[in-house]
Amino acid sequence: MASEATAAMDGTTAESTASDTGVADAGHTLDIARIMRAIPHRYPFLLIDRMVEVRHNHSAIGIKNVSINEPFFTGHFPNHPVMPGVLIIEAMAQTAAVLVVETLGPSAEGKLVYFMTIENAKFRRPVVPGDQLRIEVTVMQWRSRAVKMLGIATVEGKVACEATVMCQLVPRAAKKPATPELSSVEPADGASAE
Repeated sequence: MASEATAAMDGTTAESTASDTGVADAGHTLDIARIMRAIPHRYPFLLIDRMVEVRHNHSAIGIKNVSINEPFFTGHFPNHPVMPGVLIIEAMAQTAAVLVVETLGPSAEGKLVYFMTIENAKFRRPVVPGDQLRIEVTVMQWRSRAVKMLGIATVEGKVACEATVMCQLVPRAAKKPATPELSSVEPADGASAE
């Protein structure tokens, strides 16, 4: 059961998981501020603008408004801008990550969702400036440590890309101390620091 797997994934019991109802804010829009609280991505690599639906343990729909001002269009391709397929897949992964974090609620605090695998990626049509990319992810399998989802990205109801993605929730690494100045570093093997 997805809620049991969710609880196992983050170490809580099923009773303590806030999302056991199966539906959270279905049809509710998550704005960019809430997306930025859920995942660490920032411009120019934050590739979803809003979430128009989140169903805990089940599915989510994210929106990416594709603008000519995207930095990747400068080189992909000059005079013929096309959104790189790998960035469409990344937008799917970000949509999936928001679903995982929203499903787990407070128990996801201090954790990151890592993108682990892509399977069966297919690109059906180019995505160009002016398009609105609608990214739907649906949970296929929720294991104790990983979530496998089917992603379908459409533009005006036509499939642009589809793939199966897997992600995993991991603890955020502790921040490393700042690198000491070279003058304060001890020389190795008795060598002089001068």
